[in-house]
Amino acid sequence: MNLSKTKKPPLCLLPEVTIAGSGIYLPSRVLTNYDLEKMVNTTDQWITERTGIKERRIAGEKETPSEMGSMAAIMALQNAGLSAEDLDLIIVATTTPDTIFPSTACHIQHKIGARTIPAFDIQAACSGFIYGFVLASQFIASGNARNILLVGAEKLSSIVNWEDRNTCVLFGDGAGALIISNNKNKDCQLSFDIGADGSHWQILFIPAGGSRLPLTSQNINHKLHFIHMVGKKVFKLAIDSMEKSLKRCLEKAGVSADQLSCIIPHQANLRIIEALSERLHIPAEKFFVNMEKYGNTSSACIPIAFHEAITSKRIKDGDVVLLVSFGAGITWGSILFRYKSQA
Repeated sequence: MNLSKTKKPPLCLLPEVTIAGSGIYLPSRVLTNYDLEKMVNTTDQWITERTGIKERRIAGEKETPSEMGSMAAIMALQNAGLSAEDLDLIIVATTTPDTIFPSTACHIQHKIGARTIPAFDIQAACSGFIYGFVLASQFIASGNARNILLVGAEKLSSIVNWEDRNTCVLFGDGAGALIISNNKNKDCQLSFDIGADGSHWQILFIPAGGSRLPLTSQNINHKLHFIHMVGKKVFKLAIDSMEKSLKRCLEKAGVSADQLSCIIPHQANLRIIEALSERLHIPAEKFFVNMEKYGNTSSACIPIAFHEAITSKRIKDGDVVLLVSFGAGITWGSILFRYKSQA
């Protein structure tokens, strides 16, 4: 299969972009569904049937997003055969930054010993890593960077209401990282689709903590500093937006669904992935799923799953891979590429 030969010129195709290395970091503490039974009115059966999640990782006090992100970054650099000095830019996707400012990216830059290169955070909720990948590809394609560190890092346990069974069962902590590089000898072609619809912002958000509603003791007492979600609407919009984004991404590259080797979707809910499989008539076995172990780690979902798919040989050299996600905002995004190993 030669993806470069299509009937019409492909859109958003960036052959200069390649994935040079990947890495992850997962906290050692495991919180199972049986543990949650002791904390909130729920059961393992209820959680499993509705989400597909069996357990999730919970970060300790010192396991901040920047600490977890730094560990994932170091692994990614090692797998790419690069050092922090080789980096030209650091982009971090997170909804749970160490501090409102400075950015988590600046913390990571300092921790891994990178040069005084640009470093900044982006916020597109669970779609953040996809947005970051697209942004990184533009820097590579324009010739303004050769090696970019892209990190998704989240400590969602710090913003979850552990008394709300509808949300606390869903989320976990962790980090994943990719090294996005310019290597024209590696034919890693890319198309992408990203978008947002801010009219749905109230279906998944944290009411307090920003300038609109600063934190006060009253707001904290009312638990307005935790995740609030309208589950049914999120479920429907997640399926609809990811389905449409995936289709647009394939169309832009002139690739059909049956040419896909592996799809890595946002790891939010197994029923969402099953619905995508049915709507798109794509076999379920083409979807890589690891949410049963980690739950929803927001912007870290995609890089963690991608790394595990690579290391488990689920994705092999030459495979056509599609990443697709959905997040609060609402936001969505998908990326299509042919994976070329760096071995």
